Amino acid sequence: MAVKVAINGFGRIGRLAFRQMFGAEGFE
Repeated sequence: MAVKVAINGFGRIGRLAFRQMFGAEGFE
């Protein structure tokens, strides 16, 4: 679910979720 939200809303929430899920600070 979080992945879908991150991919669908790759703006603010998606970016935060993706960053928290992957834990990659260098991942833009």
